[in-house]
Amino acid sequence: MQTLSLVRRGVELADPVEQRRLLEQIAVPAFSSTLARAGLAPLTAAGIAVLQVNLGKLCNQTCQHCHVDAGPDRREVMTAETMQHCLEVLRLAGIPTLDLTGGAPEMNPRFRWLVEQAVALGCRVIDRCNLTILLAPHYDDLPAFFARHRVEVVASLPCYLAENTDRQRGDGVFARSIEALRRLNAVGYGLPGSPLSLTLVFNPQGLALPPAQARLEQDYRSALRTRYGIEFTRLATITNVPISRFLAELVEQGRHAEYVQRLLAAFNPATVAGLMCRSLLSVGWDGTLYDCDFNQMLDLPVAPGQPRHIRDFAESLRTRRIVTGPHCYACTAGAGSSCQGAICD
Repeated sequence: MQTLSLVRRGVELADPVEQRRLLEQIAVPAFSSTLARAGLAPLTAAGIAVLQVNLGKLCNQTCQHCHVDAGPDRREVMTAETMQHCLEVLRLAGIPTLDLTGGAPEMNPRFRWLVEQAVALGCRVIDRCNLTILLAPHYDDLPAFFARHRVEVVASLPCYLAENTDRQRGDGVFARSIEALRRLNAVGYGLPGSPLSLTLVFNPQGLALPPAQARLEQDYRSALRTRYGIEFTRLATITNVPISRFLAELVEQGRHAEYVQRLLAAFNPATVAGLMCRSLLSVGWDGTLYDCDFNQMLDLPVAPGQPRHIRDFAESLRTRRIVTGPHCYACTAGAGSSCQGAICD
């Protein structure tokens, strides 16, 4: 798979292999060894409740901590043929949830068709939205489209303060995000008692781990309601994983080893049962299969002996052994981190 260089003020990480090399050189025990000492090895899947599909790396933003290295210059986009394979797996394997991500998944030209087809199959559909795409030309009708098809919206809003959000995601992003949230509220998303679910996603800045999710949700709710009249359903806190642009930032600061060691020190065995890789199968934009979105960005496909492409899906994937690495400590630190937020907050 072709990858673009990650360059951040002179620090370059050329490809996933280089990222893995940097992580593996850090003096921490192998993640599998830590699991074994806790009596939790080997790490295996416990079914597939979610098919998470990356529709491409094209995005209208270039965010500081984006683990996908997405942006307006990316051209990797899932084809209709690969989408059809995904739909066949959803139908034949009875997987109840389709989780769409990117890049900005909405920028895939077949995005709406895929949503409609998945809804027709009876699937729960999740869209991982950067919010600002909802203000872009040709996308401003998406809130109504989402509402019509009962799509669950999971939206990135790294902070309820403009300065902190703009620092991570670019100047003016916070103001545009607030406008997008107002448009989602206007069609019913996130309102008390509404069936239209709107989840906001927080990730910390720097080397910090997320604070307690329930307490932070209260802070978000108070600030957004009081200052902007915004309502939402719930907040999810996600730990920054040391890959891609965030890894480049850590390397530039000479703190990548420190960060991984901090994650190791916060290892919480109670999080392992709820790790997203145990109930999720990740599909790359080209159809390659991974245990999670982070493994996808490190080019770590599912374990040898398993099908490597969505067209070859097999029941053995439901109980597959999970491929791990030092980056996995991010998901097991503190209260844990998953696509749905904290695991045991």
